[in-house]
Amino acid sequence: MVATEARNAKHEHHEEVEVVLIGGGIMSATLGSMLAFLEPDWRIVLLERGDSLAPESSDPWRNAGTGHSGYCELNYMPDPGDGARAASIARQFLLTREWWAHLAGEGLLDPAAFIHATAHLDVVFGARDRDYLRQRYTTLQDDPFFRGMEFTDDPAAIARWAPLVGEGRVNGEPAAATRMDHGTDVDFGALTKALVRVIERAGGESRLGHEVRSIERARDGAWLVRGRHGQQRFAVRGRFVFVGAGGYALRLLQKARLPEVRGYAVLPVGAAFLRCANPAVVARHAAKVYGQAPVGAPPMSVPHLDRRVVEGREFLMFGPYATFSTKLLVHGRLTDFFRTLHWANLPVITAAMAQNLPLVRYLIGQLAAGQRTRFRQLQRFYPDANPRDWELVPAGQRAQLVTPDPCRIGALRHGTELVVGAGGGIAGLLGASPGASTAVPIMLDLLQRCFPELWRTRWRHRVDEAIPGRTAEWTAGRVEESLRRTARALDL
Repeated sequence: MVATEARNAKHEHHEEVEVVLIGGGIMSATLGSMLAFLEPDWRIVLLERGDSLAPESSDPWRNAGTGHSGYCELNYMPDPGDGARAASIARQFLLTREWWAHLAGEGLLDPAAFIHATAHLDVVFGARDRDYLRQRYTTLQDDPFFRGMEFTDDPAAIARWAPLVGEGRVNGEPAAATRMDHGTDVDFGALTKALVRVIERAGGESRLGHEVRSIERARDGAWLVRGRHGQQRFAVRGRFVFVGAGGYALRLLQKARLPEVRGYAVLPVGAAFLRCANPAVVARHAAKVYGQAPVGAPPMSVPHLDRRVVEGREFLMFGPYATFSTKLLVHGRLTDFFRTLHWANLPVITAAMAQNLPLVRYLIGQLAAGQRTRFRQLQRFYPDANPRDWELVPAGQRAQLVTPDPCRIGALRHGTELVVGAGGGIAGLLGASPGASTAVPIMLDLLQRCFPELWRTRWRHRVDEAIPGRTAEWTAGRVEESLRRTARALDL
């Protein structure tokens, strides 16, 4: 590989930069904004294959915009007596809010363009799920991150909290709800573009229409990133490369011949949402309402009815409905999935699928569902929904990570995994994230693992000034102070 790079280098021009970011979504933008803050003299180049930033899962119509603070995602607490993961996600989101608040305080972000205060609710139906939600509420009541959570099983109270959900119910089925008032709705597409502007103000560049085709290591440990921009070839040589290319990240890391991803595979899972733009309907639902996922459904398929604000307009979204394509990106190719397969990961993905037959059955059922079936799922949350008010829109394409497992051969992983190559000169993010709100904690981890000396000698103290919660003991008072301070900076 080094010999090939050396031969090619003789016949091509490549520019020298400190950092190459592959992918124009929230993950690359977050890392780039942090590096621009820490090393404003570094030259950072972001390469995006699409003709706009945030064209994939960061686009506001390809995610729920919840911020995934752990307030209402029941899949983070399958055991209602164990709130550890929900608290961990809530802590990560507070760190993220602190970073956004820091940038807003420096005049680098306009909060009104990407974040709005929106209550987060859970609403469940049936005696079993009512009892589950009550136990979850009891468990979280004393947790500092969930202070202020309310619970009710009174239908009248549920109707006050979420009028569309509470009206039109005539069967007397038991129901229960919890509410956290200080949730948010986030336009991650607008946020991504704002963070890229932070990079550009520090002298970095974002280049659209640049498709990366190969990544090779040079003799001195740097990385050569090659690809095409229309009919033109390009080559960029960077001391550090981050692969934040969503579902296509595994393929690029495979091309870079990283031993750390040997045996890794991905399972593509798409989604769609129903969207409502009728102002009379939208005005009556000022919350994000989550429920219980169907048996066998992947965590990203928890049903929810969301208030969204996109480019100043208000909408409702309901879903997601699972779809399937062998594309790894919405704007990808049908051959993408097959190009990730090779002899080392075929047994891994086969074993993982065999161990997750309920997921397979769920996906088949979703694919076979017609328009009436989809709409009945909406009416479970909003009984009086009118089909004329709703349209089906495609959502993001996710790549569930499958990794080798010593006991099970292969295991399906929920969440993300940061992969760091030996020497720390290259890293990539794989899997379906529990929300782009985890971008800041993931990138803090990356900074420490990929730049240990800089972190120890120069960066740590500056980061702790910008994100004081990173080293904080999260008491109830500390959580309240962080929420109050960041809410003021973000105009919430």
